[in-house]
Amino acid sequence: MNTAGHAVRVLRRAVLPAGRERQMARMELRLRAWGWVTRRQASVAKMTEEQVIALQRRHVPDNFVADWIFGALAPGTEVAGRNIPGPDCGIPVRVYRPLRAGPGPRPLIVYFHGGGFVFGDLRLGDWLCSSVAARVGAVVVSADYRLAPVHRFPAAVEDCYAALVWAAANAADLGAGGPGARLGVMGESAGGTLSAVVCLLARDRGGPAISHQALIYPATDTTAVRPPAKDMPFLSLEEMTAFRRLYLGPDGDPANPWASPLLAAAHGGLPPALIQVAEHDPLREDGVRYAAALREAGVPVRFTEYAGVPHGSVNFPGLCRSAAQAIAEICAEQSAALTATERQVPKEPAA
Repeated sequence: MNTAGHAVRVLRRAVLPAGRERQMARMELRLRAWGWVTRRQASVAKMTEEQVIALQRRHVPDNFVADWIFGALAPGTEVAGRNIPGPDCGIPVRVYRPLRAGPGPRPLIVYFHGGGFVFGDLRLGDWLCSSVAARVGAVVVSADYRLAPVHRFPAAVEDCYAALVWAAANAADLGAGGPGARLGVMGESAGGTLSAVVCLLARDRGGPAISHQALIYPATDTTAVRPPAKDMPFLSLEEMTAFRRLYLGPDGDPANPWASPLLAAAHGGLPPALIQVAEHDPLREDGVRYAAALREAGVPVRFTEYAGVPHGSVNFPGLCRSAAQAIAEICAEQSAALTATERQVPKEPAA
């Protein structure tokens, strides 16, 4: 796939002269304005736990403005909600399917939403999940895992792995499968972290077999919170610190690989990865370092940096011009990894 465009930079790290900082592309004004609005209205750094829990009960309204900002269901798809068994309680999921079955296999992809392990719900994955269902021809299962601070680490990890196991076991009933069909995971921000973690768990627990992971600006090392540049919206130092505190609580170990997949003892045997990062994002280096760790372990990685955009950009397709390009790259990589048919072995000629 050709990703050469003004919004995308495939990172080639260069050694800069001492004292010279990396020059970043200018951010679009509407993205900067949206970051300012959201921080003024709902900065987690200024909330008590009670206020966080109250805000979790509020959901994105179903109207034209919300559909424009966060994206609506892609044409040619259907969605159904259900509740599946979880470790301690039921897990709400949404299942997205293409309306028309293509001639090839229908892969299964499990998605985990972002929100700092504290916010987010199934609605915010509608555009991304339905786009993947339509373009890849996949069945996509979006899992609404438990949120902190009511349910602290590792509740979200346990829910996500349980959803993965359930989806894999019920692939045929969900409409996925066929010769060559495979299983993938994807997620953005906290959901990218959880996607990386369930890949570690699936490897270490003997399944399910995952063929591809799409990690969109994931947090991969929570042991240190790096201060962002002054012009980075959505994630301030205080907000990142608050998210970590709410998620891990007083007893959670940030060095636990379930919280910081970069710190896993080994990264060999993990599925091929697409890692997307945003240039104006304090989590950018987390993606850079995780891509390097996977490559060092022999895992195939495609790494793409989207220039001029902040953290969360893929979640705002109405505001971010490069969101559509990011989705196109995700779908192209998933199609290549999850729908390739088995190589046919030539038959011996008849005697």
